[in-house]
Amino acid sequence: MSAEVIDGKAFAATIREKVATHVGRLKEEYGITPGLAVVLVGEDPASQVYVRSKGKQTVETGMASFEHRLAAETSEDELLGLIDRLNTDPAVHGILVQLPLPDHLDSDLVINAIDPAKDVDGFHISNVGLLGTGQKSMVPCTPLGCLMMLRDHHGSLSGKEAVVIGRSNIVGKPMAQLLLGDSCTVTIAHSRTQDLPGVVRRADIVIAAVGRPGMVTGDWIKPGATVIDVGINRIDAPEKGEGKTRLVGDCEFDSCAEVAGAITPVPGGVGPMTIACLLANTVTACCRANGLPEPEGLTA
Repeated sequence: MSAEVIDGKAFAATIREKVATHVGRLKEEYGITPGLAVVLVGEDPASQVYVRSKGKQTVETGMASFEHRLAAETSEDELLGLIDRLNTDPAVHGILVQLPLPDHLDSDLVINAIDPAKDVDGFHISNVGLLGTGQKSMVPCTPLGCLMMLRDHHGSLSGKEAVVIGRSNIVGKPMAQLLLGDSCTVTIAHSRTQDLPGVVRRADIVIAAVGRPGMVTGDWIKPGATVIDVGINRIDAPEKGEGKTRLVGDCEFDSCAEVAGAITPVPGGVGPMTIACLLANTVTACCRANGLPEPEGLTA
C-alpha cells in the first residue's frame, strides 16, 4: 500500500480544539456562549446515536446544547412552531433538524422554515443560493469537512482537476461549488455518466459520494490522486460472526490505496469531520450574529 491514509479522526480533534478555544474566547471577552439546538422527531435508532454524539461534543467544546425530542406523530404545525421559537431565541445560534423526518412531514418545508443565519446544516434554499453564487453562507458540514482535509493535505487546490461522483444536494453539489471556489476544474459525475471510470481517471482529486459499497476500484484512480471517500455503507460481515456487519466506503480501499497518493478510510475518515464542522458552523453563526470576526480555519 502506497497511499498516505488521511486520519479524519485526528483532524476532527484539531477542529474541535480550535472550536473550544474560540468558544472560550467568546465567553471570556464578550460573555457570549454559542448555542446549538438539535431537533429529533421519532425513534430512528441511527438518528438517536447521532443526536447523542452531537450533544456530547457540543458540551465538550463549551457550547450550550439544546435537545428537543419529539414523538414520531408530531404534527407539522407543532414542529414549525418549535422552529419558530428557536429562530427567535437569542441563546440559540445554530438549529439542526435531524433527517430523515417521519413520512408525514415535508422535509423541504421544515428546513426552509429555519432562519438561514442559524441553518448550521447549510440546507436552506438561501444558503444553497449564496454558496452557488460565491457569497458568504452556511456551508453543509460534510463537504466543508472534505474541503478542510483537502486544503490541509494539498495547501492550494488551484488548478487541480476534481471529479465528484454523486450529485446529491447534501454532498455532491455543494462539494462541487466549494472546489470551484478554490479554483479547481470540477466535473460532477453520476450513475448515468458515460465511461465513468475514464472520467474519474483524469482526476487529481476524487470525491466519492454515491452510497454504493466498493464501487470505485483502484483501476479508476490516477496514480498519486487524492481520494476522499464520503460513502458510509453497512455490509454483511460473516467473518465477524452470524448477522454481523461492517462499515465500508464507496471506494474499494485496498485497491485504491495501492494507486492513490492519499486516501480517507471508512470508518475514521470523513465521518468524524461532519460533527466537527457542525460545531465549527455553530461558532461561525454565533460570531456573525454578534458582528464579531469569524474564527480562522473553521470556514470555507
